[in-house]
Amino acid sequence: MATTRTAHTVWDGELLTGSGSVTFDSSGIGSQPVSWPSRAEQANGKTSPEELIAAAHSSCFSMALSHGLTGAGTPPTRLETKADVTFQPGEGITGIHLTVRGEVPGLDAEGFASAAEDAKKNCPVSQALTGTTITLTAELA
Repeated sequence: MATTRTAHTVWDGELLTGSGSVTFDSSGIGSQPVSWPSRAEQANGKTSPEELIAAAHSSCFSMALSHGLTGAGTPPTRLETKADVTFQPGEGITGIHLTVRGEVPGLDAEGFASAAEDAKKNCPVSQALTGTTITLTAELA
């Protein structure tokens, strides 16, 4: 069964001086302010499309890695994943770096790195972002 999740943004004004608000409709978790300076300069308490992509990618990757490890007979105790999405004004998103640290009883570092590479390649968000270079650092706790 397919699922659809929805968010919407209301933007007021020009790009450089305007601002907006992105609302998470499906979850109902609220709205967050967004602006060009929060995207291209300092966040200053506002979000950006890149931060939203980072949240989506880190959570999707963690789920894919957990699923892969469990299917291989080495379920994780804990996975901590950070996604750094780099945005260059005038160029766009220039790269994503995933960093994962895992507690996986019975698995060595090589096995963990291999499972993490597989999750990086196959998680749905990675697949949606194939036009972007995605790199990975994986280590056991």
